[in-house]
Amino acid sequence: MNKLDMESVNIINGNIEKIGNLFPNVIVESENGKAIDFDLLKQELSDEIVDESKEKYQLTWPGKKKSILNANTPSKNTLRPIREKSVDFDNTQNIYIEGDNLEALKILQESYLNKIKCIYIDPPYNTGNDFIYNDNFDKTKENELLESGQIDEDGYRLVSNNQSNGRFHSDWLSMMYSRLKLARNLLSNDGAIIISIDVNELNNLCKICDEIFGEKNFLGIFPRKTTEHIRVLADYELQNLNDYVVIYCKNLEKIKLNKKNIGEIQYDYEDDNGKYILKAFQNSGENGTRKARPNLYYPIYYNEKTKTLSLEKSDNSIEILPRKVKSEDGRWLWSKEKFVQDNKLLEYKNGTIHRKVYYNEDEDQTKYESFKTWLDMYPNRLGAKKLNELEMGEYFDYSKPVDLIKFLLELIIDKNSIVLDFFSGSATTAQAVMELNIEKKYNLKNIMVQLNEQIDENSKAYIDGYKNICDIGEERIRRAAKKIKEETNADIDYGFRVYKIDSSNMKDVYYKPNELQQSQLSLFETNIKEDRTTDDLLTQVILDLGLTLDLKIEEKKILNNNVYYVDTNSLVACFDDEIDINIVDEICKVEPLKVVFKDFSFKTDKDKINLEEKFKKLLPERATDKNFISII
Repeated sequence: MNKLDMESVNIINGNIEKIGNLFPNVIVESENGKAIDFDLLKQELSDEIVDESKEKYQLTWPGKKKSILNANTPSKNTLRPIREKSVDFDNTQNIYIEGDNLEALKILQESYLNKIKCIYIDPPYNTGNDFIYNDNFDKTKENELLESGQIDEDGYRLVSNNQSNGRFHSDWLSMMYSRLKLARNLLSNDGAIIISIDVNELNNLCKICDEIFGEKNFLGIFPRKTTEHIRVLADYELQNLNDYVVIYCKNLEKIKLNKKNIGEIQYDYEDDNGKYILKAFQNSGENGTRKARPNLYYPIYYNEKTKTLSLEKSDNSIEILPRKVKSEDGRWLWSKEKFVQDNKLLEYKNGTIHRKVYYNEDEDQTKYESFKTWLDMYPNRLGAKKLNELEMGEYFDYSKPVDLIKFLLELIIDKNSIVLDFFSGSATTAQAVMELNIEKKYNLKNIMVQLNEQIDENSKAYIDGYKNICDIGEERIRRAAKKIKEETNADIDYGFRVYKIDSSNMKDVYYKPNELQQSQLSLFETNIKEDRTTDDLLTQVILDLGLTLDLKIEEKKILNNNVYYVDTNSLVACFDDEIDINIVDEICKVEPLKVVFKDFSFKTDKDKINLEEKFKKLLPERATDKNFISII
């Protein structure tokens, strides 16, 4: 039988093995096992004698090596399911993880290695007022930090990164570096990561992404207009109107962009004649003046009661004239005769008149483009609008527009992709995925990760009963799903499984049995913590075996035992304290790929051997694999 590690994959050991396959001579022994002689490795990779005193082009900062170590250090933490906060737990394929995203990325390493098609993140912008993750709390100060509210009971907390901090940029870079390093492992070979960022760390972000993803895999930087009006914030400061979207690929040679979405017009309106966009009803060019075309200057009247446009003034109408062009009177696009004939193709909106341009699949849509960049059509107010529709507008100040996320995802994804957002905030990405599944008939799955940061007790969200950001994000998904289902009645996955990052289900004795005397082992009736459920154990086993969290789980009663089937036969597990060996007959009918039991379910080694022999008899080909049967 095989004993499961019950901890995240050890990235360092894997890297050592890969390097050893290429350069066996650089592998040496140390107190902790195999290690690498880095001086030898440097020489192997150089065509001249290595001189460490030579200057080199690189980005470095205090804490960089620590951030690399943080990324490579395995985690003994696990995920624990929270069924009461989930929606349709048994059937959904969407995941919501509460807790520090560094730990989450480590936990997901084996199960989702090379499986994520697109990652979108909107990390803290490091403006001096935002919060960042601090991965370096001094354990001796843990109680003090807990009491002061700077960390939660799990040891994770966002802390303010004030500009007076001498490590202002360094702390942000360290936080991002370790997470991006782990995120790259999860991307499929034809996948990409999309990052929203502002100007404060734009250059630094690109430099660390160059290191992690490779300069050759840089896809581009794209500005986005966040607001329409510039403001003077102080005597020496103007408001920045833009933030940026940075995209890096896992492998540029493998990426296949959905080019049809680049520059695609968004037809936001619809009537009986089909979908349409609104375009200006007056010419703003050099010849767009009354002087150039006098016959195209005339008043139009909008009846506020009937919502109609005409050339005749009425009691309920307002007069509309073309706007001025460079201080001169402007002019309309149509003559009065054409207006009378086609005025139903016009619409009064926001104080002026627009013409409707209907979608025509045979027409070149790019001629209608009026935005200066791809993303100017997605200002922040659209994000607020979506939240207001869900009656959550006061909970988040800077939620990204859903349509922005949809547009960006569609550049990368195919119809069956997994989308990950490990700074999920208000869960905009989850709503974007639901809407794409309906509009494009996709079958996307999403994984959201968010630190369960406590919110201000004076905030509207707290007063309404939400205690942390995860509570709000999960509620946003519920409300969005309800609204979308009521409006479309579409048959898509509206649910999500909630998991919380927690310490391992296993007691320390499980990981360090050699540190105990034989006489002490008898003190432990089980190596599993007393407050853990079979759901907890099954989740950790699923992750340890590299299976994904979206697989269907079925529980069956066989004889006197509760047996769990994951994805029909990918894994069969039983965690009962006593096992009836005859359940093996029923288990073998599905020809499982893996089976797992509790070590303490067997009173003697003879019981284990009998169970193993029965599997060998019924499934001889699979049971000969030493990893077929595992114990925890």
